[in-house]
Amino acid sequence: MRLKKGPPDFVLFITTLALIGIGLIMVFSSSSVTSNVYYDDAYYYFKKQLMWAFIGLVAMIVVMKLNFNRLRDFAIPMLVLALICLVLVITPLGTEVKGSSRWFELGPVRFAPSEFAKLAFVLFLAKSMEANINKIRSFTQGVLPYVFMLALGCGLIMMQRDLGTAFVLAGTMFFMILVAGAKISHLGLITLPGVAAVFAAIIFEPYRMERLMAYTNPWKYANDEGFQIIQSLYALGSGGLFGMGLGRSRQKFFYLPEQHTDFIFAILGEELGFIGVTLVLGLFLLFAWRGFKIAMNAPDNFSRILASGITILVVFQAVVNIGVVSGALPVTGITLPFISYGGTSLLFSMIGIGLLLNISRYSINK
Repeated sequence: MRLKKGPPDFVLFITTLALIGIGLIMVFSSSSVTSNVYYDDAYYYFKKQLMWAFIGLVAMIVVMKLNFNRLRDFAIPMLVLALICLVLVITPLGTEVKGSSRWFELGPVRFAPSEFAKLAFVLFLAKSMEANINKIRSFTQGVLPYVFMLALGCGLIMMQRDLGTAFVLAGTMFFMILVAGAKISHLGLITLPGVAAVFAAIIFEPYRMERLMAYTNPWKYANDEGFQIIQSLYALGSGGLFGMGLGRSRQKFFYLPEQHTDFIFAILGEELGFIGVTLVLGLFLLFAWRGFKIAMNAPDNFSRILASGITILVVFQAVVNIGVVSGALPVTGITLPFISYGGTSLLFSMIGIGLLLNISRYSINK
């Protein structure tokens, strides 16, 4: 297939860089106190995030320039490697942190295979759904095989005690099946057991059940499971319209746990106020618009489904994180794409954007 190549989507590129730039500023601001106390270097987390941002930028540009027709060739090798990593991380080769084995320690670098797995699953699903596009409206031949794949991926991630990432992967795969053309009634059939599985995962893990109870009334559990969300709401409420000023957060002084990772949005709201929060939300909305526009103008089913999957993956994760920070959803260990501290998350998010930009160069409607 020969396609006319054009420039990548400039708006998506600039939007991504803007989110990363805001993320770098907020990582420094939110982590400076803990970095100084634990590492005697206020720039410790910032320097690591800056390094990953540079690596991610290089990777994004390389992926953007790959041969469009060869993108499918990476799907199966990436999925196989991702599955191997998901298995190995729950063995003694993985590193356990706070009761969860989600990382490999590679010298000074910590690698989270679930971040790689999310992108690998999206790429493989796009390739598989394109090949089976005529079967997707059949439940047994079109939808059910992907339910088994979903169970495999989410099951391995759940063995790391990571319900949040499994939820994001499940939601992304669900919408990708919808984009591929599955019947709404068939998706309804797989939703019921999916919801049941989530509730089972909560009920049979006491700490998740405690989080759910704290979600219903955090002030009743203010000294334990409700503490984090209460501090998050204090941070957001303190920001007002204009915020307390960049670097002037009070909650980052060991009041709000995970202030530079899962709950960085609360610090952003505290320091930059409603205006800063609106800016970030606006950037994610702009990202969603450009991502879905690229998908709608994609030249084939593979790139259409892939562009939709990457866009959904980023936006859905952002919605879940912001929902948690604002108290709209129970607490889960989900970072905010491009903003939160986390090298693996930033790297593979930027590789995903590279794929989106690659697809945008071959848009059928410039």
